[in-house]
Amino acid sequence: MSDTPSLTLIETAPTDPRAIACLEQYYAELARRFETGFDVHLSADPEATAMMPPRGSFLIAARGETLLGCVGLKGTDKGYAEVKRLWVSPEARGLGLARRLMEALETRALALGHDVLRLDSNSILTEAIAMYRKWQWTEIDRFNDDPYPDVFFEKRLGPALP
Repeated sequence: MSDTPSLTLIETAPTDPRAIACLEQYYAELARRFETGFDVHLSADPEATAMMPPRGSFLIAARGETLLGCVGLKGTDKGYAEVKRLWVSPEARGLGLARRLMEALETRALALGHDVLRLDSNSILTEAIAMYRKWQWTEIDRFNDDPYPDVFFEKRLGPALP
């Protein structure tokens, strides 16, 4: 029998200390990779208040006390919700965790009444862009004025299963 804790996905507020720890790692990675650095305060909703129920959601992935990833669902009144801040720790990459987070978020989106999702990314994040294309996200025109993204996607979800 293994003593290794299993991976769990936890819905929590983006203000939860575990969520903040994930987001800080995500922001640090973006700051390293973007030529201009990264400042979350230049983005819409830097405090992620729209990523809380009843319109939104925030998920973290953990194995025991080890934080492995996160993703947020930003509820809007524009006919779609946005997927934000998908991050997987370097030690968990290649294990399918990003897909698991996205599938769980899609299920949560449907439960909250969102059947159209959008997301934005930056072309420097080639791995993310490749994943979205592989997962049948459709590239669309710019839909926001955030300063960092230059690639935009949309996905229409099927109806929730009973």
